[in-house]
Amino acid sequence: MSLLPPIETESELSYAYLHAVAAAAGMSCEVSGRHADKMGIDAMIRGTEQFAPDSVLTDLALDVQLKATIDEQTIKDGRISYFLKGVDRYNKLRKETVVPPRILVVLFLPRDPEEWLKWSEDELAMRKCAWWVSLRGAAATDNESGQTVYLPENQHFHSSGLRDIMTRLSLEEELNYAG
Repeated sequence: MSLLPPIETESELSYAYLHAVAAAAGMSCEVSGRHADKMGIDAMIRGTEQFAPDSVLTDLALDVQLKATIDEQTIKDGRISYFLKGVDRYNKLRKETVVPPRILVVLFLPRDPEEWLKWSEDELAMRKCAWWVSLRGAAATDNESGQTVYLPENQHFHSSGLRDIMTRLSLEEELNYAG
């Protein structure tokens, strides 16, 4: 019998994924406390460097809301649909008046928990991967249970993708939702 129910294990794997990506990108990652969780923030990533030759900012922070799911990805027109439960959480992520910026990272896992993590003497491998999206500026919703959001299929959340996000932020580029 597992100590954690499967949904909690999925959540913990999303934190492990986030930490691994941030570390590989040369950045720090801190899990947020319960107060930040009420703001829709699960973790903060920090990067301190000249991300581009013309970077305006060099000390950056990025707030992250993490989700993990065993639901199959539905890809249509280059976008992956994901139902984000909780309109309050959706509204916090779509705010345009927050600093640091916020992104949603969704880790898609195989249905079979035995496939989530594989170990050998040569590697430790997590199956499937995560995508990210900024909901900044997304439209309001009348839905009460949550909102379907669309993650661009090309916005994989990996170390070079994270460095691309930080480069954009270092150039004072807004991360806006393209729905």
